[in-house]
Amino acid sequence: MDRQLAVAVIGVTGLIGETLITVLEERGFPVAQLYALASNRSLGRSVSFRGRSHPVQELADFDFAHCDLALFCAGAQVSREYAPKAVAAGCLVIDSSSEFRYQEDVPLVVPEVNLHALAGFGQRGIVASPEGCAIQTVLVLKPLQDVAGIERIDVATYQSVSGEGRAAVEELARQSIAALSGQGAVAADARSGQIAFNCVPHIGALQDNGYTREEMQLVWQTRKILGDAALRMNVTAVRVPVFYGHGEAVHLQTRRALGAAQARELLRKAPGVSVMDERVAGGYPAAATEAAKRDTVYVGRIREYLAPDRGLNLWIVADNVRKGAATNSVQIAEAWAQRPI
Repeated sequence: MDRQLAVAVIGVTGLIGETLITVLEERGFPVAQLYALASNRSLGRSVSFRGRSHPVQELADFDFAHCDLALFCAGAQVSREYAPKAVAAGCLVIDSSSEFRYQEDVPLVVPEVNLHALAGFGQRGIVASPEGCAIQTVLVLKPLQDVAGIERIDVATYQSVSGEGRAAVEELARQSIAALSGQGAVAADARSGQIAFNCVPHIGALQDNGYTREEMQLVWQTRKILGDAALRMNVTAVRVPVFYGHGEAVHLQTRRALGAAQARELLRKAPGVSVMDERVAGGYPAAATEAAKRDTVYVGRIREYLAPDRGLNLWIVADNVRKGAATNSVQIAEAWAQRPI
């Protein structure tokens, strides 16, 4: 990449923002000037990038005319207010919040899966990055869909607390210390309840159909990215006491027969995916030991349904803050920067 770009990172002091800065540096993204933006609560702080300290500036006062690219990772409300201002000033916006994911004229992109959708960014000047579970799901499903088609998907997600941000990570640490110190009942956050040594089958607001917003988001985003609005899909989302890394038990039925051996070979060739599937103890990936702090999506426990009905079972893990958010946004930016001018 020869073009040097002025880049703004919005929400730079959050978990995703901090990781995004790290990924920009690791991948050698062509940053000529970095603008570190956050709310006034973060004024006085700074971030380090390529050996230099960059003071955090207040988003409300920033002129986006200084930038070529704005990477938003501060939540839907911030994106709703400031992303249109960035576009109006001539920036491309890559947004990792939920604000634009379901709008028809905004591409929802996982570069290894549907990079062609990036061609539509010019309509709004905004590209949406999916949520972490959707990214790891479609990375694994796409090569299987291309060969055998997918008729139905059932997913149970086991999502780490970092999906809720830094406060949730700190809350799990606090509750765990309290539980292990023998202090009796754990004083839990009133909003989320006890998460230490617990599993909570409730992520996001409950919808009228009895599913949560998180469960329905995975359905909507998977359909949009894979280009199949009629895809039959059922999801249960569970918050688990893990700091980083989402896990998924995926059960899918293909339109044409696809055995476990063939699925393994397809997935070994899939970009961004690593197969870890040995039928021995520890021969499968786990969130804390494989996924955390890496960009790879791991898949294991690949096996056929017990009943012969074109079914496969898979176990998928990935770091929800890296590939599930920050790295995916940077990969989108790389693809945009490499386009012919």
